[in-house]
Amino acid sequence: MKNLKLTISYDGSRYYGWERQPGRDTIQGKLEAVLSRMVNAEVNVIGAGRTDAGVHARAMVANCYLETEMQPDEIRDYMNHYLPDDICVDEVRFAADRFHARYRAVGKLYTYTCYVGDTKPIFNRKYVTTLDYVPDVAAMQRAAEVLTGEHDFKSFCSNPQMKKSTVRIVDSIEIVRKKDYIYFNFHGTGFLQNMVRILVGTLLEVGQGKRTVESVRQTLDARDRQTAGYTAPPQGLSLMRVDY
Repeated sequence: MKNLKLTISYDGSRYYGWERQPGRDTIQGKLEAVLSRMVNAEVNVIGAGRTDAGVHARAMVANCYLETEMQPDEIRDYMNHYLPDDICVDEVRFAADRFHARYRAVGKLYTYTCYVGDTKPIFNRKYVTTLDYVPDVAAMQRAAEVLTGEHDFKSFCSNPQMKKSTVRIVDSIEIVRKKDYIYFNFHGTGFLQNMVRILVGTLLEVGQGKRTVESVRQTLDARDRQTAGYTAPPQGLSLMRVDY
């Protein structure tokens, strides 16, 4: 059995997220179906994370164990031939037997994109969230400083049944405006369910003047989802990179 490392990009618009679900189209499900057909055996694809329904990825990393004589480029080409047009395997490489896409990851970079122009982002509409206001970027940057570092992010987790630790390290939050777009870049060791989207919704409320920077600090301390902002829509979010 060979351990293979896959780097995958996908448009998550029509999928119910990464994780396989019976009777629903998911990224993991599509990958496993193609690989299982290729080797005529059941294949388990392990992803670096589980993106939500409607969320995209520029460079998701996954691994799987296969019994095959095919070379990495041949596997890549086979998969891309049979995968739908909105999923692409960008690279396949042989990995060490102990490599695990999820447990070996030491960091992830997510980018959330908002459009604040006067017209419509026709060609980017599936990959941005359109705002009908222009948020105060400087205020959001000040609030982002409060959220940066090692904290208990329970207030920013959508899963109330979460039994594992909700402490995470977000070592960098960058918020920049470039012409008609505002980019929120989050880098951290790992993220909770819907965490990035709730962080964005909370920061946007600061940018609208609906909450203060101090209230963001209080939200962190409260460890209560009800105290945080709304969950920003999925289409503006993309997983950009996984670090090992």
